[in-house]
Amino acid sequence: MKNSTHGMKNNTQGFTLIELLIVIAIIGILAAVLIPNLLNARNAANNSAAQSTLRNAITAAEAARANGDAVAANTACTAAPINLAANPSVTTCAVSQNNNATVGYSVSSTGVWYSFNGTSLAKGTGTAAMPTLPAPAAP
Repeated sequence: MKNSTHGMKNNTQGFTLIELLIVIAIIGILAAVLIPNLLNARNAANNSAAQSTLRNAITAAEAARANGDAVAANTACTAAPINLAANPSVTTCAVSQNNNATVGYSVSSTGVWYSFNGTSLAKGTGTAAMPTLPAPAAP
């Protein structure tokens, strides 16, 4: 017996090479636009985490001082009496305190650092360093 396709239509359809190349090009363009934006958002989140960690450390140090616990110079934010959980978005965080003020700084995993000088939080410039504590008031 002989197989014959006489009179039958072949309805098999598929994508042409040009159509596939166009889809790949569109995906490439979208990736080129989205990836930098996603990386910028990630960096902004890491920087925000460094600011938040520093604010929380300052608050914890002030609470410790109110309870009579002293915070030594350059106390890490994860050490007692501050005891914040380690955060992978923050590479360094430290606090110093005297009777007049609490100061501190934190460094984001992006390399951006923030300092708290006793009254306000600011983005640091140059090399990360602990702000200077104000001198004790004269008696």
